[in-house]
Amino acid sequence: MTNIDELKSTGLKATLPRLKILEIFQKGAQRHMTAEDVFRVLLEERSDIGLATVYRVLTQFEQAGILIRSNFESGKAVYELNEGQHHDHFICTVCGKVEEFFDPEIEKRQQIVAKAKGWVVQDHAMALYGQCAVCAAKAATGR
Repeated sequence: MTNIDELKSTGLKATLPRLKILEIFQKGAQRHMTAEDVFRVLLEERSDIGLATVYRVLTQFEQAGILIRSNFESGKAVYELNEGQHHDHFICTVCGKVEEFFDPEIEKRQQIVAKAKGWVVQDHAMALYGQCAVCAAKAATGR
């Protein structure tokens, strides 16, 4: 499916800003991006798409189910492509790196705990905060 088809299937017109921002998420090395991250890429590409347009398109993409928004402790909204598969996140408190993970045992255990408490889980988001391997190694060596 092309980007134009993908946008049309969600009811959005295929405008240049929407196509460009969708491409940034699909082809970029960074999976989790703030609006400012997207805007920075657009500036590097000498695009004339403004920050207000970036915010508007990200909101439209979230509402259409193209992107998922997470709010980590930094307070900034972080967006990623909605690929239809659940995962959780590690967030580095030093450099801000976000790493995805999925553990079926954790998922199973959450359901057991919920059931024991009489809850029916509809959705959840788990974020674990700490130091990534690179930052932890730097801290251990004092560099």
